[in-house]
Amino acid sequence: MAKQNYNKLELTWIGKDEEPKLEPRILIENPEYSYGDLKSENMLIHGDNLLALKALEQDFTEKIKCIYIDPPYNTGAAFEHYDDGIEHSLWLDLMHKRTKILRNLLRKDGVLIVHLDDNEVHYMKVLLDEIFGRENFVTTIAIKSSTPSGLKTTHKDKTIIKTKDLCLVYRKTNELRINPLYSKKFEWDTHFSNYLDKNTLTLRSLVEVLIEKNILNKGSKLKDIKITKEFREFYVENKDSIFQTQPVMPDEHRKKSIESKDVVYSYESEGVINYALNGRRFSFLSNSMNITEDGEDDLSTLLCDFWNDVDFQNTQNEGGVSFPASKKPERLVKRFIQLFSKEGDLIFDSFLGSGTTASVAHKMGRKWIGVELGEHAKTHCYPRLKAVVDGEQGGISKAVDWKGGGGFKFYNLAPSLLNEDKFGNWIISKEYNAQMLASAMAKQEGFKYQPDENVYWKQGMSSEKDYIFTTTQFVTAELMDKIHEEMLPGESVLITCKSYQDGCDSRHANISIKKIPHLLIGRCEFGKDDYSFNIVNMPVDEDTEPWEAQVAENEVSLKKTPKTDSQPGLFDL
Repeated sequence: MAKQNYNKLELTWIGKDEEPKLEPRILIENPEYSYGDLKSENMLIHGDNLLALKALEQDFTEKIKCIYIDPPYNTGAAFEHYDDGIEHSLWLDLMHKRTKILRNLLRKDGVLIVHLDDNEVHYMKVLLDEIFGRENFVTTIAIKSSTPSGLKTTHKDKTIIKTKDLCLVYRKTNELRINPLYSKKFEWDTHFSNYLDKNTLTLRSLVEVLIEKNILNKGSKLKDIKITKEFREFYVENKDSIFQTQPVMPDEHRKKSIESKDVVYSYESEGVINYALNGRRFSFLSNSMNITEDGEDDLSTLLCDFWNDVDFQNTQNEGGVSFPASKKPERLVKRFIQLFSKEGDLIFDSFLGSGTTASVAHKMGRKWIGVELGEHAKTHCYPRLKAVVDGEQGGISKAVDWKGGGGFKFYNLAPSLLNEDKFGNWIISKEYNAQMLASAMAKQEGFKYQPDENVYWKQGMSSEKDYIFTTTQFVTAELMDKIHEEMLPGESVLITCKSYQDGCDSRHANISIKKIPHLLIGRCEFGKDDYSFNIVNMPVDEDTEPWEAQVAENEVSLKKTPKTDSQPGLFDL
């Protein structure tokens, strides 16, 4: 898969250099599936994610702070809602095209997290090195995602059982700043074995105190300490009394402490009272406690690149929707969002699945955009996010004190602007009304669709004085003269139309005119609605009993986005 020439070493595959000319589609709001605050900027998009990325690119380039994606792993065994058995080159090609646009969408201080397993992660690493630059690789985070149980242990003599996932983390530039996180410790550090009564400077063993408090049974040893709820409450309350000893202390006070044999010696340093015994300084538990990722002051450890404390086993119905074998825990996504963003930042997921990323971002006070191809954009994402707005209490809700609120808008990708008629000629799609056409042409020509309330020909603008006007009418010299009379000094306008009178194209220097669809032909891959992953076989979970497994005999596809019967409202990015 790797080739070397005189200039560089790179990953290559069949079709790598065949770049599609993506059509920049407009997005159409479907009010039936929008919910909550009508002014919300949150977006749930139903459609092919590559086309959706292209639709977002014009207005969201360098706007997104954090992108988390959990694409199909390409394991050779498809899951219920995704194809996960794509031929290797096709998988790389699809990820390459998407990742290039994802990088464009990131802010300069933005970050991309790609959640995979061993099957493609190393190839993806090389691919991302090429797109982002090796210097912008941050880390690989290993996550314990399962335990060796069930049918996966049947062939334990032939393979090493997989229990981890891997997340590649890349920054856009070196402007990325990470928010350090601390996670709770669930095992007691037995170095903290002593207890000091500061009022009397009396020393006791921690075990003795715990037995006295009925937290431990008589005869217990230090190794018997477990971090129960009761013990956690005790050590949080007594964090300035529980201690271990360390040798680091000023020489002057070490000498005095040694001279005061077996007596607690106290001294002041930089306004703080310190304690020592026989030349060793007391280090209290409070020095090892931090505000954890859940907002509690607790015994903690700095979050690094190995996470073994996130429960993957009980998330199948998290958020009120079932998504077996594919759903990621809300707590996991929360951790990434905490590490790399702050309230108000924009979070993006182009493989939204059951809606986890959007749900977590919403609860954490971030703005979000999610893209999902299959019908579960409606059957899973919509009801889950609707419940979040209503204040559902699953997942991370209690940890972030979520009470509900906000909203989101649901969008469909517009159909292709041009279609071939029965004679092979390109024509404007009949599904486009005048407003949709005006919006689409503005996007095609690089204008922001923003109709002026008073001047009809100012439908979109690319600068303060450059405008676009799209009409299905036959444009005459008289109409052009009228527009010219209304134009202010320094203004220019591009007119796109189906046809116009001879001489219009050179009538006024500050008015350009082009015919639709002629100016578009060859510019994009019109009429192509699908750049998706296909399902080639139905899922068989390795932990599912054989008599429960279902295998499809025919190829199944989730490629088509169903049309809606209602005429949706228009939204152009």
